[in-house]
Amino acid sequence: MNTNTVSQLLAKDQFGLEIEIKGWVRTFRAKRFIALNDGSTINNIQCVVDFENTSEETLKRITTGAAVHIKGELVESQGKGQKVEIVVTSIEILGDSDPENYPIQPKKHSFEFLRENAHLRTRTNTFSAVMRLRSNLSFAVHKYFTENGFYNMHTPIITGSDAEGAGEMFRVTNLDAKNPPVNQEGKVDFKEDFFGKETNLTVSGQLEAETYAMSLGKVYTFGPTFRAENSNTSRHLSEFWMIEPEVAFMDLAGNMDLAEDFMKSVINYILENNKEDLEFLENRLLDEEKTKPQSQRSEMSLIEKLKFVVDNNFKRVSYTEAIEILRNSKPNKKKKFNYIIEEWGADLQSEHERFLVEKHFKCPVILFDYPANIKAFYMRLNEDGKTVRAMDILFPGIGEMVGGSQREERLDVLKEKMAALDIPEEELWWYLDLRKYGTAVHSGFGLGFERLVMFATGMTNIRDVIPYPRTPQNAEF
Repeated sequence: MNTNTVSQLLAKDQFGLEIEIKGWVRTFRAKRFIALNDGSTINNIQCVVDFENTSEETLKRITTGAAVHIKGELVESQGKGQKVEIVVTSIEILGDSDPENYPIQPKKHSFEFLRENAHLRTRTNTFSAVMRLRSNLSFAVHKYFTENGFYNMHTPIITGSDAEGAGEMFRVTNLDAKNPPVNQEGKVDFKEDFFGKETNLTVSGQLEAETYAMSLGKVYTFGPTFRAENSNTSRHLSEFWMIEPEVAFMDLAGNMDLAEDFMKSVINYILENNKEDLEFLENRLLDEEKTKPQSQRSEMSLIEKLKFVVDNNFKRVSYTEAIEILRNSKPNKKKKFNYIIEEWGADLQSEHERFLVEKHFKCPVILFDYPANIKAFYMRLNEDGKTVRAMDILFPGIGEMVGGSQREERLDVLKEKMAALDIPEEELWWYLDLRKYGTAVHSGFGLGFERLVMFATGMTNIRDVIPYPRTPQNAEF
């Protein structure tokens, strides 16, 4: 007899089957009804125990959190809310759970409490739903790129370069922290370090991915990245996952096409494959919204928001046009924005991005051709000399979701930009080589995976969409 999953059993419409199942007790009431869950679905299956013919010792051990092995018969349910249930013929307690100390009791817990018990929080409906969605989104990413002829590339986690130029990186060293070697200038001598130079944890796989795109054509990375930014907001992590495709011979228009098609594909995948989890999370959000003032409530439910992305064409708007729209908007004129837009060149904030998507265009928006001085050195300079071929995709409720650009393929222009920003050529000699040997137009984008999971689940804190969050002063588990 094969062991079934709860998901498989709930889908069956045959009764009288002899079955086996293993899982964890969510609740046990009236010494008779076990709500059993094994992680395969948000739903529990009811197991009916013949308590009169079950030893008192066994009944005492059927507690919330206990792991059990049940054999029985699948029958049509007598109660409401489920189609099938199991009449238990034998039950074995695989692992006890002390009801006095088990943290995940069948009651409402705060997300702060569950973060402190992150090793057990996936035993709640909310977090099991979030993590199943995260898993399926990850699969959808690989599925999309594989089906579209991309090669997956594992870029280095330890690097000697700073792709973003922000300098907020974690150092990797095996030098003695108390007594490091010093050079003649009295500074730490990193030539004595393990790699013979100063190295850090990567902030992006983009630059290395560009090198492979310029030989394999279409590549993508999907790996961990690290930022030593001392930020404790609900949108920042010190360790997170990035999706970064790079494509040779593709310009900015092609990059926008790719990003839009990709986003629609992965979101559509979970709409089709995670219906029950999405419905549960949507209802959770609707209950949460009822506690907020009307003005702060979301105009769209979770599933509506996801369909809004899948069903609408993304509106393409230049940064210059967007600035004019924002300058002339009511919230700007009435000083309702926290950051008032006064002139061209301003860096857009989340409130501006959301206004464009939710109020003005009422569809996802792709902004392009940003001022060069607020974007990275590797972005292709336009003929006007003041904007670059950058693009950001803006979503409802969250603002920026994707950031990308056509890369600067001209050696002389790239060198000038690096010099202006004091980026040493010897540090990126290999990156410059791409512009010497068969250079060509190429483009790519980056997407923070956790931000996508937040959007797909409706969770408002990024710490709740990654198994074990790494943030300032916190590396627990």
